[in-house]
Amino acid sequence: MQMHQIRYFLALCEERNFTRAAKRCGVSQPSLTNAIIGLEQELDGALFQRKPLIALTVLGDAVHPYLDRIAQNVDQAREAAQAMANVQWSTSMPLSPSGLSSP
Repeated sequence: MQMHQIRYFLALCEERNFTRAAKRCGVSQPSLTNAIIGLEQELDGALFQRKPLIALTVLGDAVHPYLDRIAQNVDQAREAAQAMANVQWSTSMPLSPSGLSSP
């Protein structure tokens, strides 16, 4: 499972349209479709009902909160890393047991 597949899945959940989800993600519709198909193959089942309207399947509904949490955690990790990169560290600053420096 790759992060872009998770992002595409979440965009498709919100947009309920492959073309709009692809545009939102900045990729072509075939690229988004192929990523969703790959994710479905990895999870051994369809995540979306395609006709008559795009809707989550039972499997899609079941994995949605987990994939959403993964995306949120990645965003938070990126924000934390960026904040750390913006701080001037001295080599004498000790690390706390958690691996992060104490304020």
